[in-house]
Amino acid sequence: MPDTTGLLIGGTADARHVHQLARMSNRHGLIAGATGTGKTVTLQVLAEGFSRLGVPVFLADVKGDLAGLSRPAAPHPKIEERIRHIGIDGYQSRACPVAFWDLFGINGHPVRTTISEMGPLLLTSLLELNTTQEGVLYAAFRIADDQGMLLLDLKDLRALLTWMADNRKDLEKDYGSLATASIAAIQRSLLVLEEQGADRFFGEPAIRLDDLMLTDFSGNGVINVLDASTLMHSSPKLYATLLLWLLAELFEQLPEAGDADRPKLVFFFDEAHLLFDTAPRALLDKIEQVVRLIRSKGIGIYFITQNPTDIPDEVLGQLGLKIQHALRAFTPRDQKAVKAAAQTFRPNPALDTEQVIIELGIGEALVSTLDGKGSPLPVERVLICPPESRMGPLTDAERAEHLQRSPLRGRYDEAVDRHSAYEMLKKRAAEQAAAEAAQPQQAARTAARPRSNRQSTGEAFIKSAARSIGSQLGRQIVRGILGSLLGGRR
Repeated sequence: MPDTTGLLIGGTADARHVHQLARMSNRHGLIAGATGTGKTVTLQVLAEGFSRLGVPVFLADVKGDLAGLSRPAAPHPKIEERIRHIGIDGYQSRACPVAFWDLFGINGHPVRTTISEMGPLLLTSLLELNTTQEGVLYAAFRIADDQGMLLLDLKDLRALLTWMADNRKDLEKDYGSLATASIAAIQRSLLVLEEQGADRFFGEPAIRLDDLMLTDFSGNGVINVLDASTLMHSSPKLYATLLLWLLAELFEQLPEAGDADRPKLVFFFDEAHLLFDTAPRALLDKIEQVVRLIRSKGIGIYFITQNPTDIPDEVLGQLGLKIQHALRAFTPRDQKAVKAAAQTFRPNPALDTEQVIIELGIGEALVSTLDGKGSPLPVERVLICPPESRMGPLTDAERAEHLQRSPLRGRYDEAVDRHSAYEMLKKRAAEQAAAEAAQPQQAARTAARPRSNRQSTGEAFIKSAARSIGSQLGRQIVRGILGSLLGGRR
């Protein structure tokens, strides 16, 4: 069985090893540093370490470099030199168990969720809606629930919004103002989102959280690698929303874990600034709540970003493990960032933390871990361990061969289009059209029958509606009011 005591991060100049305790690993963490200073390798080392502890891992591969986790490292003089320098016993070149995922379904198993599961709060942020448009979107979700409509994919939501516009006057009695301009703006935002590939993200079969928390036959945690190289360029907002949705699902669905000897899952959030840069205040409050409470579910969250100041103070204060690679200090703004980064560590009398941050070489970092009581230890200057797996991407042939052997093969590959809001509304429209077509025939049969000169209230109403059918507004009235009398809608 895997050792559950801790994982080796690296070594100091006087040959002391720096470890992260496994039972403190759900206290979250931060990997920060300028581009090219070694953040990706540090992430890889931590992912390997958690996997050896039997902890499943989820991470996003934004540059295509982390696919090498599935292959053993090749021998290299620099790796051997670092092993000797740190004094690592038992180093071996070996692969990790890896599952590949890809929103576009090209470089991994497709990742999907439904519109209903995403919810209006995250969709509001993803679509960048204003307050009025947000209210209309919340109303759409409420209407879908009241009407018994499933919102699974983008065409379901578009069809619902179109139906809301057609029946706006009736709906406003129960759901408040539903401005056509706001509905149209949401529709346009959905079209933009679809162009960015989101139509592949929304649908079924939706990803099961259990499939992100697997171990192999040896007890090693499976590392889930989301290929985000294309997604980061096409829609960074969708990338951030996808990862945040996964965190929210984990928080909502997992039971309390108590004081466990290791996490149930470790979640790495690369390019973390994308999560906080444009998020509205309501969403930021939810993020802070999730970070604060999710550790009780046994989940550790590790943010990767260039500068600690990218992370709000309310979140930064909850991160136990801090790994700071080099920062540049070319401008006054850079110098201010260096000073702020230095202040996040517990001081070490033997180190000038602020000065060391700008002196660190590639693969070096300032590291602060938690002791057994959860208190931060003094910061140390650490040379990070070399990965045991390959540093770099896979070839197309290697990735294809890995996917062929995946135990998840076939589970998510084919999309399923269930009967949902789009199909329900399409059926209603057909029924209403048939009812409207039958209206003149019914009127003709009624006129041919002998009748009194007095009209009932209902007959007068039918004749009035029929006279208005020639105009666009009249057709909407007939669909929206007479349709309900004729069974065209619930």
